Amino acid sequence: MSVVDGGRGREDSRGYLPIENYGMIGNMRTCALVSMDGSVDFMCWPNFDSPSIFCRLLDKDKGGFFSLSPSPGLSCTTKQQYLPSSAILQTRYIHEDGVVDVVDFFPRPKNTTILSSQSNSHYAYREARNVPEELKKWLVRRVECIRGSMSLEVEVFPAFDYAREGHETVLLEAERRADDGISKTVTFHSKDEKLQLDVAICGGRIPSSTSPVVTFKKEKRDGMKGEGVHASIKLQEGQYVSFILRQDIENHVANVITPEILDNQQHDTQMFWSKWLSKSKYRGGWREVVLRSLLILKMLTYEPTGAIVAAPTFSIPEAVGGARNWDYRFSWVRDSSFTIYILLRMGFSDEADAYMAFIDERLRETLGSDGGLPIMFTIHGETDIPELELDHLDGYKGSKPVRIGNGAAFHKQFDIYGELMDGIYLYNKYGKPVSWDTWTRVRKMLDYVLTIMDEPDMSIWEVRNNKQHFVYSKIMLWVAFDRGLRLADKRCFPCPNRARWLEARDSIYEKVMEKGYNQEMDCFVQSYENRTMLDSSILIAPLVFFIAPNDPRFIKTVERILLSPDKGGLTSAGLVYRYDTSVSDDGVGGAEGAFSMCTFWLVEALTRASIYDSTYLVKAVNLFENMLSFSNHLSMFSEEIARSGEQLGNTPQAFSHLALVSAAFNLSRATDGARTTGH
Repeated sequence: MSVVDGGRGREDSRGYLPIENYGMIGNMRTCALVSMDGSVDFMCWPNFDSPSIFCRLLDKDKGGFFSLSPSPGLSCTTKQQYLPSSAILQTRYIHEDGVVDVVDFFPRPKNTTILSSQSNSHYAYREARNVPEELKKWLVRRVECIRGSMSLEVEVFPAFDYAREGHETVLLEAERRADDGISKTVTFHSKDEKLQLDVAICGGRIPSSTSPVVTFKKEKRDGMKGEGVHASIKLQEGQYVSFILRQDIENHVANVITPEILDNQQHDTQMFWSKWLSKSKYRGGWREVVLRSLLILKMLTYEPTGAIVAAPTFSIPEAVGGARNWDYRFSWVRDSSFTIYILLRMGFSDEADAYMAFIDERLRETLGSDGGLPIMFTIHGETDIPELELDHLDGYKGSKPVRIGNGAAFHKQFDIYGELMDGIYLYNKYGKPVSWDTWTRVRKMLDYVLTIMDEPDMSIWEVRNNKQHFVYSKIMLWVAFDRGLRLADKRCFPCPNRARWLEARDSIYEKVMEKGYNQEMDCFVQSYENRTMLDSSILIAPLVFFIAPNDPRFIKTVERILLSPDKGGLTSAGLVYRYDTSVSDDGVGGAEGAFSMCTFWLVEALTRASIYDSTYLVKAVNLFENMLSFSNHLSMFSEEIARSGEQLGNTPQAFSHLALVSAAFNLSRATDGARTTGH
C-alpha cells in the first residue's frame, strides 16, 4: 500500500491531527484509530458501541490516548502503511540515527472454524469458534528498531466511559527487562472495566551490552479523571518491545506473554487476513484500492451477529466547528442492499450470509404488528438508541455538541423498505434462495407499505424538521414493490396482493415523473414540496433500475448536478454535494462537505450511461480517479470531503467504501468493453 510523509504536527490546529491522518485496525468487535504520530486516539471497548477508553480525537485533553512516539525534540519522517494483504498497521519513524517500526493489530487465529450461533434460523450465522474469548480483547502494539538506535516515549492514559468515569491505576512493576518472566505491568480499573498492560521485551538477536529496559511512572494529567503511565525507552537495531492492552486476568503471574507468543500471533493474524482476502473474486482495475475497501468493510463487521456498522466512530464533524456531529456505530437497514450485493459479487458469501441472517432475524423480531420496521439497529439487534450529548467533551477542534446514540432511530424513513427488498432480492439471486418464512414476512411488510406510500417522511438525509414527499423515498418505495413482484415471480411464491402491489408500483412511478420532475429546470428535484431544490440522491435511480441511465430526464439532471454550486449544480472540484445546505432548511443547520458516496454514485451513473454514449465513460474515469486522490494515505474514505480537500465526518464510512467498490466494479467492466447487465 502507498505511504506518505508526515510530521508529528500535533501542535497545529489546537492539538488535533487531520481526520485523514489515521489508520484503522480491527477485530470484528471493535476498532482503533492510530494516528501517523503513533497514538491510539480512538477506541471503544470491548465493542463498537461500547463507551470509549481512548478518545483524544474528540477531546485532546480529556479523551485519553495510548502513544508510542519518538522522544520530544527528535525530528523524524513518518510513514504509515498496512502490511501486505492485511489489517496490520505499520507506522515507521525514520531518523538519520535510526529507524523504528510500530506495528499495531488485534490478534486473530490464522484458521477459522465456524459455528452456527443461530441454529433455528434459516440463514444460520457462523461465528469464529476457535478465537479464544480472551484473545478477542487484545490490542497489540509492537515497537522494533530496524536500523541504528532511537529513543521513544510510551504514554498510556485511558479515559473510561467517554471520559466520564474515574479509574485506579496500579503500577505492579515499575521496571521491565527482557526475560524477567512476568509481563503484567500496569492495571487500570474503573467501575465497569478492568484492563491490564503487559510488556514483552526482546533483547535482540545481535549481542548487545545494553538490553532494553522499560521504566514506568504514574502521572496525572490536567482534565483527566485517573492516572496514566509514562515511560522512556531506547532501542538498538534488532531489539523490540511489545505492549499489550487486554482485560485484567486478576492474576499477577498468570498468562505471561512472551515475544515468541507475539511472533506467532502476528504471523497468524497476517495469515488470517491474507487468507480472507484471497477469497475475493475481483479482477478488475484499481484492484489495490478495491481490496483495501473490502478489508475495511470486513473490519466494520460485528462478528457475533453479522451486523455491519455505518462507521466505527461517533461525532466526528461534517464541518469543523459545526453541529452536524452524529454517532454512526449502528447498523442501518438502508445499507442492506448495497452490502449484500457487494459481498456476494466480490466472493464473500459467509459475510453476506451473516448479514442476511442479521436482517432476517430483525424482520422476525421487530416487524411491528402493522408490518413497519425501524430504520436502524444496534450491532446486537436492539432498537433502543437514545441520543445523548456529552457536554464535558470539547469535540474535534471544538466541534460541539459531541453526541452518542442517534435520534434518527425514531424517524420515519420510508426508503428503507426499497433498500431492504433490493437486498433480499439480490440475495435470492446471487446468494441462497430465501425461505418461506422470510417471504411471509416480506408480504406482511409490503402490505404495510401500501398504507404509508402516500405519506411524507424524513428520507435518506434524515432531516430533522418537516417531513416531505422526498423523491428518493418514492423511488425506493417503487423498488420495494418491484422487487417483491419480481421475487414472487422468480420463486413462484403465493402473492395474494399482487394486483395491489402492481398498482402501487405503477402509481408511484407516475407521480415521481409528474411531481418529482421540474419541467422548467429540466431536472428531478428533492421533493414534491421542494421543487426547485436539486438533490444528488437521484443518482441512485439508474443504479436500482428505476430509470434508464440514458433517459433524457435523467441525463439532464446529471448534467445539472455536474455544474458548480454557483451555477446551480452540486459538483465542485469533481466532488458531489448532497444538496445546497445554504438554502435548504433541514432542521440541522450549518455547512458540510461533499459526500464521498454521492460522488461514487455519479461515477456509476455515468458509467451506465456510457453504454449508450461512450463520451460519458471518459468523464466517469476522470471523476473516479479524481475522487481516489481525496482518500487518505491508506485508501480510507470518511463520509465527506471539505472544500479544503480534508476529510470530514465519521471515518471510515462503510457506505463510502461500498459505493467505491460498486463504482470500480462497473467502471472496470465498462472499460473492458463489457455491458452492464440488469436485474
